[in-house]
Amino acid sequence: MKTKINILFLSLLTICISVVEAQQIQMPQASPAAQISQKVGLTDVTVDYSRPSMRGRKIFGELVPFGDVWRTGANAATTLTFSTDVKIEGNDLQAGTYALYAIPGKSEWTMIISSNTKLWGAVGYDAEDDVLRFKVKPGKTGQKYETMEINFVDITDTGSSLAIKWENTRVKFRIETEVDEIVMSQIRELVLDQEPTNPGLYYQAANYYFTNNKDMEQAYDWIIKSVDDDPKYWTMHLKAKIELALGKKKEAITSAQKSMDMAREAKNPDYVGLNERLIRSIK
Repeated sequence: MKTKINILFLSLLTICISVVEAQQIQMPQASPAAQISQKVGLTDVTVDYSRPSMRGRKIFGELVPFGDVWRTGANAATTLTFSTDVKIEGNDLQAGTYALYAIPGKSEWTMIISSNTKLWGAVGYDAEDDVLRFKVKPGKTGQKYETMEINFVDITDTGSSLAIKWENTRVKFRIETEVDEIVMSQIRELVLDQEPTNPGLYYQAANYYFTNNKDMEQAYDWIIKSVDDDPKYWTMHLKAKIELALGKKKEAITSAQKSMDMAREAKNPDYVGLNERLIRSIK
């Protein structure tokens, strides 16, 4: 009987503890969590961080001392996740998730990519976990950033810069990804090594060659096949641009005019304008 009473007492105690734990007041965080993601080339890059605010405080040199390792945010360490291998400021970095630390200075910052993503801020930071270290120069922002902000800027087909802004200070570093090798591998597999029945593949291959200034004769051969199989105003427009690149001005005007007529029929004013400007540039 005594055993049953003890079991009942423990059960009731467990329920009470669970109720107490559940009864918590939900309040806004002083440094709310944020996540931003960006497709950089063919790579998914994700940043997880917490966003502290100034709240009347002087930040760099005081709240964040110069010369000390900083978590580059608040709460848990800021993390960067890359879906493929990348280069950061020219340094190779394998795909994976890393912690981002910084050592701010008046005229130079040291950025740190660490393999240890489990720390609370910089508590327990160990340089032995560093994967990369590189220097960046801080700059002044055109406005005051009350709340710290991380975002992607200067985006190209193969890379992007990651910018960190707080107070009146901004630092950024470059992330570059491998694109050409991956795309060319697909083109070899799907277009060069076989005769595709999908005209869209010819268009994609021709567009990549044109955009990246590769073999224009090959690009022209592909776009002709695409247009012959399934003419569209966007494929015809690319044909005109490739013809112009090859010095075929008369053919380029003819193709641009056809593309413009098709765009008008499809009620696409953007391509009408593109073709008008292309024809004017030739004449």
